[in-house]
Amino acid sequence: MMNKIIPIDESNVVALINAQKNGLEIGKPFSRQIYLLSATIAGTGYIDNIEELTDNITIGSKLRLVREADNKFDKLAILVKDQQGNKLGYVPRSDNPILARLMDAGKLIYGIVNSIKCPDCNFLNLKMEIYMDDW
Repeated sequence: MMNKIIPIDESNVVALINAQKNGLEIGKPFSRQIYLLSATIAGTGYIDNIEELTDNITIGSKLRLVREADNKFDKLAILVKDQQGNKLGYVPRSDNPILARLMDAGKLIYGIVNSIKCPDCNFLNLKMEIYMDDW
């Protein structure tokens, strides 16, 4: 078993960093996923091409949550994007205060789609569970 240990040197560390940049998920020691809350994405009715954007979203899709501190309507706004960077809507305002403060403190907060319903395709009911990775 001992011969499987890879010595750490500059080339190994650079390779790991480059692999991570290219989408390889590298587990961090003692990291854990913490469930925070469930939410329905707000504002999907205002996204012009929401039907096309959600064609590639399935149950289990990971969503990026991005702080939008310069939002003129809500200083604690959190934008929801798909993995390609397309805007899908926002975390509901009622859920922002604690999540925004965690994000401002450098915590990694993200969503995972758990329900997709499109009753009339003018308003998409897209639900997600919100998690924080902690290590």
